Amino acid sequence: MISVCIATHNGEKFIRSQIESVLLQLSTDDEVIVSDDGSSDNTIDIIQKIGDKRIKIYEYKQDATLLQMTKSTFRLCAANFQKALSRAQGDYIFLADQDDLWSKDRVQQVMEAFQREDCDMVLCNYRIIDQNGNDTDILGHTKNPIRKNLLLNLCNIPFMGCCIAIKKDVLKYCLPFPYACISHDNWIGCLVGYFGKIVYLQDPLHLYRRHFDNVSPTTQKSENNYWFRINYRIVLLWQMLNRILKMKE
Repeated sequence: MISVCIATHNGEKFIRSQIESVLLQLSTDDEVIVSDDGSSDNTIDIIQKIGDKRIKIYEYKQDATLLQMTKSTFRLCAANFQKALSRAQGDYIFLADQDDLWSKDRVQQVMEAFQREDCDMVLCNYRIIDQNGNDTDILGHTKNPIRKNLLLNLCNIPFMGCCIAIKKDVLKYCLPFPYACISHDNWIGCLVGYFGKIVYLQDPLHLYRRHFDNVSPTTQKSENNYWFRINYRIVLLWQMLNRILKMKE
């Protein structure tokens, strides 16, 4: 069984096309978990009107403390994804953003990689599309960005949640996220890189939509100055070491 986890917040512009690109690739026994962070637009109505029983919608109640912190958008997104992941029933879990598209054979290629490589996580490459869905010919990676060493992965941080699929067993050491976690994808990717095996697929199986409302810093003007980036990595390393030690007890 496959679970696709989507964290939504005011995603009415693109949510239908994203979910439809996912549903086309799933079997009748699979599920799409939507955790919604108080959308004030028509996001939920649009999802409900798709009328597919495989879609399950949950409400994420915002943490008032997280709202007061710097980088609150990222922290709320991570917490929202944690809610979705905690509801997933599938043996294999895909993460999905609310505004992108999947290539038509993404699930097939990822599942083949899981079976072929006996791995814990599959990270696929991506191609950037514009807000209208037009291909920009910009490829995410020209070669495998994953390193075998935890410290090297922390320096490079190659993980994008929308390109990640994991085995459910991974959640045993990834959940819960550290409180006020900024980046759920980096947390998951680095931990799986330490405890398990990651396979990278060079084919761009994900279509990343670049538009003005992206949460991802790959398209926003980055607020992350040099010292923040250093501090973020130190904190993330400390949190990971604590989790690693806890799992070894």
